[in-house]
Amino acid sequence: MCSETKKERLKKILKLYETEKIPLKGKLIHIHFLMNNCDWYSAKYEKDDFWGYVIFNGDTTNAEWGHFSLTQLKALKNVDWIEVTCETEERWQAKT
Repeated sequence: MCSETKKERLKKILKLYETEKIPLKGKLIHIHFLMNNCDWYSAKYEKDDFWGYVIFNGDTTNAEWGHFSLTQLKALKNVDWIEVTCETEERWQAKT
């Protein structure tokens, strides 16, 4: 799992329900998790729960906003050779 996802980095992400008045297109994406052709973009975080935009198998037509957890992402690491990682802070800057 992403070693760069440390407490300091997670503290920068707004908590759940803090951006309710901001439209989806205006939400900042703070962390990008990736695995093969799957992407998890985190806009909010609290405890083990992320909220963001998820694309499975490159299918942008059926991609959606929703909740996912760090525990769930870590569990995917144990599936055969597949590993979920995230872009480092140097490569991924918060963006809408």
